[in-house]
Amino acid sequence: MTIRLGDEAPDFTQASTEGDISFHDYLGDSWGILFSHPADFTPVCTTELGTVAKLKPEFDKRNTKVLGLSVDPLDSHKEWLDDIKQTQGTAINFPLIADSDRKVSELYDMVQGEAATATVRSVFIIDPAKKVRLTLTYPPSTGRSFEEILRVLDSLQLTDSHKVATPVDWKDGDDVVILPAISDEDADAMFPKGYKAVRPYLRITPQPNK
Repeated sequence: MTIRLGDEAPDFTQASTEGDISFHDYLGDSWGILFSHPADFTPVCTTELGTVAKLKPEFDKRNTKVLGLSVDPLDSHKEWLDDIKQTQGTAINFPLIADSDRKVSELYDMVQGEAATATVRSVFIIDPAKKVRLTLTYPPSTGRSFEEILRVLDSLQLTDSHKVATPVDWKDGDDVVILPAISDEDADAMFPKGYKAVRPYLRITPQPNK
């Protein structure tokens, strides 16, 4: 199954380090981030899980629940969590799915090739309507940037509530661009802080919720 932006995130029930997870029920009215790992006790993923645990207050502020996944069984997960705590200096504070039957990995098209058994290192951002809003897949040698994932989350939440888009390298608090479909007359009323028209299609305005 290929997951495309705007698709409903497939629901599932699977065991995790915090008990059985029914995915849609777990998310409730929150945003969600599902991210996968090829196996337990892998070096890059160990650093990633420690970083996400440290960043969890930032995800909480954005009404976002994080959920990791690895294809090893639950007993292995629990041993790995102890190792992460020792090596990364933080305990994991979110569920880690034990996808030993590859049910979720196959549902989200995270299995490498027909003969492979390990998941690729994917990320899905899912909104409160259970729609997939971002997909990313990383090579095994490259650690994910969860600061970038937070940046995209900020952009999605901002652009859902205001008729703007975020330009290159935008960070929360930076100027944004007004959607081209908005007329100048409407933009004058909608953006009281004003805007700079670089081109008719490129109008820059301060972030409206700041």
